[in-house]
Amino acid sequence: MAHQAGGQRPAPRPVPETCDTQAYLQDYAALLESLALPSLVVDHCWNVVMANGAYTALFRGVGPHPTAMPGDSFLRFVLFHPDAAEVLGEHEQGWCLPMLAHLRAALETYGHDHELQAVRRDIAQDPIMEAAYRQGLPHWMRSVGESATRLDGAVRLLLHPDPRRGPTECRVVDETPQTLRDIGYRRLTMVLRDPRRPAVPVRRPRRARGTAPHLSVVPATQD
Repeated sequence: MAHQAGGQRPAPRPVPETCDTQAYLQDYAALLESLALPSLVVDHCWNVVMANGAYTALFRGVGPHPTAMPGDSFLRFVLFHPDAAEVLGEHEQGWCLPMLAHLRAALETYGHDHELQAVRRDIAQDPIMEAAYRQGLPHWMRSVGESATRLDGAVRLLLHPDPRRGPTECRVVDETPQTLRDIGYRRLTMVLRDPRRPAVPVRRPRRARGTAPHLSVVPATQD
């Protein structure tokens, strides 16, 4: 479900100008950098406001892309970068569909936001992505339940570039302090599990023969 988005991503929203807020964010960035686990702060459009070195290292092998780099927009990276599945394991079920659900929810809340509308337009320009958004996403949510779209507490698969880890499960933890929440930001940390620990079984839907692998969640026949 990777897609080469055409337009340039709009510039991120400016950080609030107050001195107290600026100082807080500078100190928070230092706190973030001190962590060994990949961690990032995003705004309501999933633009990356700040991220630590562990997050950068996770995506160090990702190639260039004009609009969907992981350090710029996590949403666009998951949906549009052709290398996303090389790092985000079980990309469609574990990452792409939940992020499409988050996009839909964000559009319901911030329907006139130019950045979110730009993402929606890029999806509409690609028939595969549009089918995933219109048919695949509702079908998947009916199958797994809305709780599967939540990132906080979710266990996801990463294909870590560090050969000592390789395929590694992580638990995504939302640990947003009130000050960040008041600004409209959200902090997510990927808690990497010890690869020696037994993996939690991941349910993989059976795919009928002849169906396209990138659209396994879309019913094979459409009226």
